[in-house]
Amino acid sequence: MKTKKILSILLASAMTVGMLAGCGNSDKSADTKTGSAKTAEKKDVTLTVWGPQEDQAEIEGMDQYKEGILKYMCDRFNEEHPEWNITFQYGVCSEGEAKDTVTKDLDNAADVYMYANDQIPTLVGAGALSQIGGSNVDEIKKNNSETAVGSVTYKDGIYGVPFTGNTWFMYYDKSKYTEDDVKSLDTMMAKDLGKGVTNFAFPLDNSWYIEAFYYAAGCTLFGENGDDPTAKCDFDNENGIAATKYMVKLAGSDKFSNEKDGSSIAKFKDGKLGAYCSGSWDADPIKKALGDNFGVTKLPTVNINGQDGQMRSFAGTKCIGVNPKCKDQDVAVALAMYLGSSECQKIRFEARGIIPCNNDLVQSDAVQKDELAVAQNDEIVNIAKVQPLLEEMGSYWDPAATMGGEIVQGDVNDKNAAEKTKAMVEGINSSIK
Repeated sequence: MKTKKILSILLASAMTVGMLAGCGNSDKSADTKTGSAKTAEKKDVTLTVWGPQEDQAEIEGMDQYKEGILKYMCDRFNEEHPEWNITFQYGVCSEGEAKDTVTKDLDNAADVYMYANDQIPTLVGAGALSQIGGSNVDEIKKNNSETAVGSVTYKDGIYGVPFTGNTWFMYYDKSKYTEDDVKSLDTMMAKDLGKGVTNFAFPLDNSWYIEAFYYAAGCTLFGENGDDPTAKCDFDNENGIAATKYMVKLAGSDKFSNEKDGSSIAKFKDGKLGAYCSGSWDADPIKKALGDNFGVTKLPTVNINGQDGQMRSFAGTKCIGVNPKCKDQDVAVALAMYLGSSECQKIRFEARGIIPCNNDLVQSDAVQKDELAVAQNDEIVNIAKVQPLLEEMGSYWDPAATMGGEIVQGDVNDKNAAEKTKAMVEGINSSIK
């Protein structure tokens, strides 16, 4: 994603106030003449908060959420801060639409809103996202994994409060694979699951997924941590070319199918599929399709060039941030911190099944008993790579998708794999000067 020139948003004074507010500062002020304390006047504040429709809909069977969890959480925040008299206004904006909706009109956009972390470069470049500062940064680092913190770190600044992870992993049918089987894709593909059964479904032509094989081969995308554009993409080295050939062989197998538009879920229901890669958004229909045979786990290893390598997904988070145009930055930042807190993550988990990323909650009994939550957090914390938050990532998506599409179509083979891989990498590196 290409952005405008990055704006440096220094909110030192506002962040200091926000930092104090987030720690529950007193609603009394000292009288320097008499030494006595007097009650401070409440500060009247109006905040516009945007979130997805699902957060603002009634949760059946939970009376406290008749008006949705977003209003419930904001009301709780208001109650916990007697120093402010907050009037909330709400609007609907999904995390995926935030960068387009917010940047259309910053003056009339929400004061506090939710977004997917890969939008951070665009939002910061448009002057639509405040940098978090002060002790709030320490709090975010304390409460989240290194991967989650990395997902909101841009140009050495923290831009938002993560509240759930965003990645993909592997679902499988326990009647077809054991827990040991699913550790290796090669083991899975070698099994005979019967006539008409697909061993493994994967969206090879989707550039959010295809990197997993190049990472497994030891390749890097903009450096080991994905934060150095000068390191470029090295998928065209010897190991990367071997990864392309691995995918060519995989795509040519009658035990493999290229996933399209959720068609794999129907195969699960019919007993015609062994495993499938996707994210938490597909969990409910897959659970219904597989019943007691529902299995979910981190990504497997693959053997490329005689070496076992770990497939790695891109990892990100969904976050809460503040519009720099908001006049009450201290209150807005405190609200963002609260909406991303363990208390609110627990509410989301219990009411909507949104998997928490808070370190303490991840280790709680309730989350540890949830097979899906364990698999997603294992993938994010121990396996996945943070999706690079660089302008140069804008030149990654199309070349990678083209490569995957050509592999699926049979246009890539062992003879032209090196040529095709180098062409892909030239496209990815095209924006780097």
